Amino acid sequence: MDINEPMINEEIRDREVRLIDSEGNQLGVMPTKQALEMAEEAGLDLVKIVANAQPPVCKLMDYDKHRYEQSKRERDLRKNQRIVTLKEVQLSATIEENDVQTKFRNAVKFLQDGDKVKVSIRFRGRQIAHADIGMKIMEDFASRIEEYGIVERRPSLEGRHMIMILGPKAEKKSFAEKSKERKEKNASKQAEQNEAPKAEPKPQPKKKVRRESENMI
Repeated sequence: MDINEPMINEEIRDREVRLIDSEGNQLGVMPTKQALEMAEEAGLDLVKIVANAQPPVCKLMDYDKHRYEQSKRERDLRKNQRIVTLKEVQLSATIEENDVQTKFRNAVKFLQDGDKVKVSIRFRGRQIAHADIGMKIMEDFASRIEEYGIVERRPSLEGRHMIMILGPKAEKKSFAEKSKERKEKNASKQAEQNEAPKAEPKPQPKKKVRRESENMI
């Protein structure tokens, strides 16, 4: 059995368990044998969801269906995730305007694709003595690109290279998208609360009632 997989059905060797039904209702503590019988009658599996509790918490569910839905959610999540790569745009201390425009368009495309951009200038020979020229070129490039990206790392000199890192601007989410995210978050939180074991109320001690005769002399 995979160590990441929960114990199900006959794999559960505990003497008793705290049981939750398929709707998330607490059914209390009972012998494991009784919980297994209930699972069989309902055509479901008994799944241990909180192993380190005393007693462990189990839930009635269709485990195959649960695994399929979980796998589907993970696939959808991976599909929506994008690996951010670092693209590079090379400028020069003597770059001309038409070349700046070409480099600018390339940088915009990278940023719109969700990638980061490394902007670099390599100083050749005695150009290193005029690093301030490179700084002005970098600052001008950053001001042109501000509609599409942000400066994550300001221009800095590393040996004979001046380097600046640009990142894509975060997309503004619509009201509908934000509302959907809130609903999904609340639903997930509610599901967790339903599955969490609730503490059984402690019996309250009975209050002693004095009889009137006890107070009489």
